Amino acid sequence: MRLGLSLLVPALAAVLIVVFRARPNLREGVSLAAAAVLFGVVLQLHGAVSDGARPELVLAEPFPGIPLVLEAEPLGVLFALVASFLWIVTTLYSIGYMRGHHEKNQTRFYVFFAYAIASVMGVAFAGNLFTLFVFYEILSLTTFPLVTHAGTEAAKRAGRVYLGILFSTSIVFQLLAIVWTYFAAGTLDFQAGGILDGRVAAGAVPVLLGLFVFGIGKAAVMPFHRWLPAAMVAPTPVSALLHAVAVVKAGVFAVLKVTVYVFGIDFLAGTGASVWLMWVAATTILLGSLVAFTKDNLKARLAYSTVSQLSYVVLGAMLATSWGVVGSGMHIAMHAFGKITLFFCAGAIMVAAHKTEVSQLNGLGRSMPVTFLAFLVGTASIVGLPPTGGSWSKWFLGMGALDAGQAGLVVVLMLSSLLSLAYLMEIPMKGFFGKRSGPPESPGIREAPLPSVAALVVTAAACLLLFVYPDPFYRLMTMVTGQ
Repeated sequence: MRLGLSLLVPALAAVLIVVFRARPNLREGVSLAAAAVLFGVVLQLHGAVSDGARPELVLAEPFPGIPLVLEAEPLGVLFALVASFLWIVTTLYSIGYMRGHHEKNQTRFYVFFAYAIASVMGVAFAGNLFTLFVFYEILSLTTFPLVTHAGTEAAKRAGRVYLGILFSTSIVFQLLAIVWTYFAAGTLDFQAGGILDGRVAAGAVPVLLGLFVFGIGKAAVMPFHRWLPAAMVAPTPVSALLHAVAVVKAGVFAVLKVTVYVFGIDFLAGTGASVWLMWVAATTILLGSLVAFTKDNLKARLAYSTVSQLSYVVLGAMLATSWGVVGSGMHIAMHAFGKITLFFCAGAIMVAAHKTEVSQLNGLGRSMPVTFLAFLVGTASIVGLPPTGGSWSKWFLGMGALDAGQAGLVVVLMLSSLLSLAYLMEIPMKGFFGKRSGPPESPGIREAPLPSVAALVVTAAACLLLFVYPDPFYRLMTMVTGQ
C-alpha cells in the first residue's frame, strides 16, 4: 500500500494542481502538502526496511515472468528519502522564485514537477531492470516540459539535446544491456550479490558493464554529458530538480543499483571488469572541474561541477568494494544537499540582483549575506570540508579506493576537491570581499523573497547537520553492503 502511495500521492497532486490553477495559493499549498505526505510515506517505508522488511507491489505483468514491480530496499529508500524531502524544500523555493521572477505557465511547472517526482519514486523502488527502464524513460518525458519551460528557441534547442542524448543512450546501450542480461541470467530481478556470476564470460563483463554505464545517460559520464549543461536554460528550480533531486541522481542511482544488484561487487572485483570504467569516471571528474573553471556564467559553472561530482558516485560503484559502495550511496545524498543549496543561491541572486555571471558578483554578498553564507556552506560540502556532510562521502570513497588498491584514484579525488574549492570559493569571496565597480551601495538590492531564502537556509543547515548526524544514510548503505 505504501509503495503504491509513493506513486499515487505526487500523481494525484498533479491533478489537483490543475484543478486549482486559478487559485495560486491553493495550487502551491497542494504541492507543499503532497510533498510532506510523500516524505511521510517514505519515512514509513524506511522504518519497515530498517527492521528487515522488503515490501513489494506488482503493478502489472506485461510479459510472462517480467513484471512491473516495486520493491523497497535500503538503496532505494535512501534515494527516495532524499528526493521526497527535497521536493518539500524545492516547492517552497519555487514559490518565491516563480513569483519573484514573474514566470509564466506556473501551473504547468508544478504539474510536471509532481509527475517527475512520481517517476523518481518509480526509479527508486524499481524491483527489476524492466521497471527501472520504464520509469527512467518516463522521467525523461516528464522533465522535458520543465527544461523547455521558457518556450524560447534556446529552450527548445536545449530540449532537443536533452531528449536526444538521453533517449539515444538508453535505447542504443541500456536496452541492449538489459536484453543481454535477460538472455544470460534468465531474469531481470535485482538480487543481493547480483545475478550474473557464472553466467557471463569474464571477457564480456567489461563490455556489458560499459553498456550499462554509458546507457544510463543521466549519470552524465563523458562524452554523454552535454544534455546537462544544455538544460541550464531552464528556470533555477528546474536546475535544482535536475541536479539534486531527480534526473542526475536517478542516473547515478541506477548505475549503483545495477552494480550492486545485477553484477555484484564480489563478481566485479574478481573479474577486474570495472577497472577501465574507474578511469573513465576519474577523467570525467577532472575534466568537468577544469571546464567549470572556464565558465563565467554561474549556472554553467555549477552544471559542469555537477558533471564532475556525479562521477564520484560512478567511481565508487566501479571500485567494487564495500567502502566504495557506501561512499557512492552517501555521496548521492550529500551532493544533493550541497548542490541544491548552490543552485538555490544562484537563483536567489538572479531574482534579487539580476546577476548571472561570476564576474558581476563583486560586493554583492554585503547586500545578500544570508544567500552568500549559504553558498559558502554548500561549497564546503561539495568540496568535502568539515563540518559538512560532504566530508563523509569523500572519506568513504577514499577508503574504497585504497581497498581496491587504486591509490592513484585517491590523488584524483584530492585534486578534484582542490579544483572545486578554487572555482566555487571564488563566488563567496567575490561577494563578500570584492570591490563593486558601480555605486558603493545598492539600496535596491536585498535578499530574495522569503520562501526562497528559507529554502536555501534549510538545505545549508542540512549540510551541517549531516556532518554531525550522517547515521540514517550510513546505516542504509551498510545494509546494502552487508557490513
